[in-house]
Amino acid sequence: MKIHEYQAKAILKKFGVAVPRGEIADDRDQAIVAAKNLFDSGAGGVVVKAQIHAGGRGKGGGVKIAKSVEEAGELASKILGMTLVTHQTGPEGRVVRRLLIEETLPIEREHYLGIVIDREEARAVFMASQAGGMEIEQVAAENPNAILKEYITPGMGLEAFQARKLAFQLGLKPEQINQAVKFMTGLYKAFEETDSSLM
Repeated sequence: MKIHEYQAKAILKKFGVAVPRGEIADDRDQAIVAAKNLFDSGAGGVVVKAQIHAGGRGKGGGVKIAKSVEEAGELASKILGMTLVTHQTGPEGRVVRRLLIEETLPIEREHYLGIVIDREEARAVFMASQAGGMEIEQVAAENPNAILKEYITPGMGLEAFQARKLAFQLGLKPEQINQAVKFMTGLYKAFEETDSSLM
């Protein structure tokens, strides 16, 4: 089952994983209200994000930053109804019918975290990389050693020492380690309790 980004973030939030504040919008007026709510509560900017079942939305023009409520409305008008073509949609693309309006956050560095079922090992593996962002498949193909892995022992779950090990290998600051452990533990709990095959 594929789910949209806003649906995934709602699930993650339920399991204590920190996610940016955001609201969904099906039209320009809803996007304006969502942006106003975020700006009024202290956001310095908002991201207008197309919600389709495909990666590469930013490169295709479906993710834009707005510095004002008015700009968010303009971007919503442009993105809603567009046919977004990405490397995962094929040349026919997908029509954008829903947006996620989300607060911008200061980004110092991006990391990748994911959990998948390793079929050869017949168990889940928690993967992480300092090369975060959208091109993790390319990183894995070009530099497999850049992907850190911790295999999950069935019945044990992700153990705190494994999360700490990954956090240190990612080069996080000492004061970030406990937050990272909490984040990874929540991510694994969401993976396990939603019976996911990919998180």
